[in-house]
Amino acid sequence: MDIKDLHAFDEELIRQAAQLLVDAFREHWADAWQTFEEGLEEVREMLVPERILRAAVDADGNLLGVIGGIPQYDGRVWELHPLAVQPSMQGRGIGRALVMDFEEQVRQRGGLTITLGTDDEDNMTSLAGVDLYENTWEKIRDIRNLKRHPYTFYQKMGFVITGVVPDANGRGKPDIYMSKMVE
Repeated sequence: MDIKDLHAFDEELIRQAAQLLVDAFREHWADAWQTFEEGLEEVREMLVPERILRAAVDADGNLLGVIGGIPQYDGRVWELHPLAVQPSMQGRGIGRALVMDFEEQVRQRGGLTITLGTDDEDNMTSLAGVDLYENTWEKIRDIRNLKRHPYTFYQKMGFVITGVVPDANGRGKPDIYMSKMVE
């Protein structure tokens, strides 16, 4: 596996990345990219020079996964967005390798923090369907993963939950904010 920058001239990888966004988010994130065209628009938005867009490819040049980043706070903070791995290849360390590579890219640019939002639209955690305006931090402390929500993947990568946006995706459908210090 090789991880490299994705460029505007990598038309085949761009097309694969657009389809990957649709395929990887289809099952649990209804508001994510529904069509190839929406995925393509997202990938093209990520190709601007000030952002990071990296691709994991196999020996034959096929896309295994993609990760992107958006600078915030004058580049001190980077939002990890998006991260997608081919559904048939998940659980094989590709996501881990992409996140580790992304951390190095952020470090090289002088970033101090990586942040991300990971929605819970399908009651995948114990934070869904509850009133997050009361005892917020107790509920965050006691969070449980009910249906393979990715927050536990990010915790294994060193991210911590730094907040929630209650009802971000509709009543009882929060966005879970996570952050990690770049070392």
